[in-house]
Amino acid sequence: MIQALHRTTLRFRMKQLLLFLLVWMSLTESMSARPNLVLIFIDDMGYGDIGPFGSQLNRTPHLDRMAKEGRKLTSFYAAPVCSASRAQLLTGCYAPRVGVPGVFFPAGRNGLNPQEHTVAEYLRELGYATMCVGKWHLGDQPEFLPTRHGFDGYFGIPYSNDMGRTAAATGKRVHPLLRDDKVAELLEDEGQRRITREYTEESVKFIEASAKADKNFFLYLPHTAMHVPLYPHPDFAGKSKNGVYGDWVEEVDWSVGQVLGALKNLKLAENTLVLFTSDNGPWASKGKAGGVSGPLRGSKGCTLEGGVREPTLAWWPGTIAPGTESAGIAGTTDVLPTFVSLAGGKIKQDVKIDGLDVSDWLLGKAEQSPRDTWHYFRGTQLQAVRQGPWKLALTGQSLGMGIRQRDADLAKGGRLYNLEQEIGEQTDLAIQHPEIVAKLSKIGEAISTELAANKRPAGFVENPVTLYPTTGNKRRSQPVKPAKPIDWAKVKLGDSYPTGSLPNLKDKSISIQATLDIAAGEKAHGILISHGGSAVGYTLYAKQGILFFTVRLGQNAFQRIATRVPEGNLDIIARLNAKKFSLHVGKNSTEAKSQGLLDKHPQESFDVGRDDKNLVDPEAPKEPINGRFINLKVSTQ
Repeated sequence: MIQALHRTTLRFRMKQLLLFLLVWMSLTESMSARPNLVLIFIDDMGYGDIGPFGSQLNRTPHLDRMAKEGRKLTSFYAAPVCSASRAQLLTGCYAPRVGVPGVFFPAGRNGLNPQEHTVAEYLRELGYATMCVGKWHLGDQPEFLPTRHGFDGYFGIPYSNDMGRTAAATGKRVHPLLRDDKVAELLEDEGQRRITREYTEESVKFIEASAKADKNFFLYLPHTAMHVPLYPHPDFAGKSKNGVYGDWVEEVDWSVGQVLGALKNLKLAENTLVLFTSDNGPWASKGKAGGVSGPLRGSKGCTLEGGVREPTLAWWPGTIAPGTESAGIAGTTDVLPTFVSLAGGKIKQDVKIDGLDVSDWLLGKAEQSPRDTWHYFRGTQLQAVRQGPWKLALTGQSLGMGIRQRDADLAKGGRLYNLEQEIGEQTDLAIQHPEIVAKLSKIGEAISTELAANKRPAGFVENPVTLYPTTGNKRRSQPVKPAKPIDWAKVKLGDSYPTGSLPNLKDKSISIQATLDIAAGEKAHGILISHGGSAVGYTLYAKQGILFFTVRLGQNAFQRIATRVPEGNLDIIARLNAKKFSLHVGKNSTEAKSQGLLDKHPQESFDVGRDDKNLVDPEAPKEPINGRFINLKVSTQ
């Protein structure tokens, strides 16, 4: 009997051991089946700046090899400027949807909302180790930093390398180098020459540590390079054929080689996807210190192809066929759903995103990208739409940030280009293809309406501070001179009143009531009112049938809401108080949590149908509203 009991116990233990082994093998297979993910994100690199995309000036042997061993993506899109592009990449949304239309500055009130679910958070929940090394640029307050957005660790300068401040301790201009959420070092400008190398070393250490722990990892490496000012390491300075810019491109190429080399040495290459791309086009207005767009028209800051189409490479030995290329449409919004899919996860159904899972196409398993349409936003304005080979410019466009040249053909919208026939956007085919113009116009109207109704706010902090003590002196606002109060019954388009004509708005609720008549068949467009400028103020304006209410709380702190405008007589009520920010137009309405009241009375004039000086909202049109005021009144509480 004792022997029988012993045999039964032994069989039970053997079954337990077998079950454990099966579970362990299943987990091991699952881990090995999921790829490690590396995203190398360059700052301000042009489409024509690397060898695989035609550069004859910059030597990029490691990127050349990456293209030879992987896949070149020739229609991969980002956003026109830094913060917007990074928000798209991390959230899977067009930047205006998550309240990040432009660029964040140090000690700003706004940043990427901690409520957003980033690609790093998805991957960490799936068991990945996550690390961000480099330029963050989605807010520098503790609530907005990478460690609050799904990254286990962070090392880098949290914004652009031209945003330094004067340190109180030394009296010298510095940039903070952060380790997680603490300042590890204050770098003087020349200290930036170490940055690319230190970013690379940190990245390799993270890869090695993850390999040692036998854990899948996600490395996000957003380089400070190639943003102006340029600071290549002394080992690369003066070595290229293309000046300082070429020196730094070649150091970035060296960095890519170090990352790929580490993956190969650790025998991780065949289980790692590496994606290389840039955040926007080259800063061409900087001349030799900026890059080039190659065959594309435009540069950083615009929605021409040169401003947003990026040199992109995908590398995964043994999975991505070597030497392949695709002109399929994809973009930064697609990174989140694609990476999550490759990691075996699923996207939350209760969170609206714009990205698509393009993994089958990216890996060469499907010939066509699932994305056939791209929307080109500059700030909150949709300026162009692409579907297939056709791109329709909906508005006027510039050649890029800081470029004074204004080409006559870019002054207005309605231009149609075939990008497969002519990548340089020179020949307008709108007259020949009115049906395509109509189709793309409807696509643009649809996304504008949907996004206006489903936008989410940026993150907000009440009292932001710099990451280190600075000597910045705040300018004292000039006292407001009292003026004759406005007779609201006599207000008409084109009027301008001294700011003292209104009650003091400091820390006061604001209510704007207006009745506007829009002619049948027309879309409301133009400025209704504007009060203030680049420091604080508020404005009401319409863009192609959508009414916007913007309040500027500081130099780079905005809150903006919008709703569609019907035709006919419109009763408009816009309100701001300490708790709520709202806009009502007839039966249409929208509201959001208030980010605060004006902390001082606007210095600039109160204008009706105009904004002549510093714009309260840089996204506002310059022309007066194309309607007729029936009444208007601004009041406070």
